[in-house]
Amino acid sequence: MLEKCGIIFENSKAIELKVCLQCKSSLMHKKIPSLVLANGLFRGFLPVQFSDLTWVEEKICAIYSITTHATCLFQSSNPSQPKVFHGNTCVHDMNIMSTASVLPQAPADINGFLSIIFVGPQKFDLKHMGTLFCVRKQKIWSFLVWLKNHNSLYADIMLDSPVLNQYPVDDSLFGLHERVV
Repeated sequence: MLEKCGIIFENSKAIELKVCLQCKSSLMHKKIPSLVLANGLFRGFLPVQFSDLTWVEEKICAIYSITTHATCLFQSSNPSQPKVFHGNTCVHDMNIMSTASVLPQAPADINGFLSIIFVGPQKFDLKHMGTLFCVRKQKIWSFLVWLKNHNSLYADIMLDSPVLNQYPVDDSLFGLHERVV
């Protein structure tokens, strides 16, 4: 399976294929690149109802956690736009791999992976973050049930509704104020 943007067409014929240097090197040595979809990495498309999952909701539902997330947010210094933020999120590999046997992940575990670095003239106010750290309890549960029924990796994972009840119905993740630096 190839990314459509990586194929250059002329007169309805493919004339050029763009690949990254790592893939090109593997192909030159007559090997399948390690991260190509042909290696079984492609698991299909999610149903439309899950296309709006936030990155936090995905992390809550993930079996494997090997990263930490540090979000750096800068508040606008323009007084006419006090609620405008810009920034970036860095994801760092960790040496220890956490494998869940029960899902969803507990809020305390998710918060343990997060750090927010806030730079601005005013105090950090989570209400101005929109959906960046938003979680929706019903969306999480629906996604987990779907994964359990459609993904063999989730077949033996126990779903724990009391853990789910620790999340807000539709709001920012609890405890984020303690993660702000």
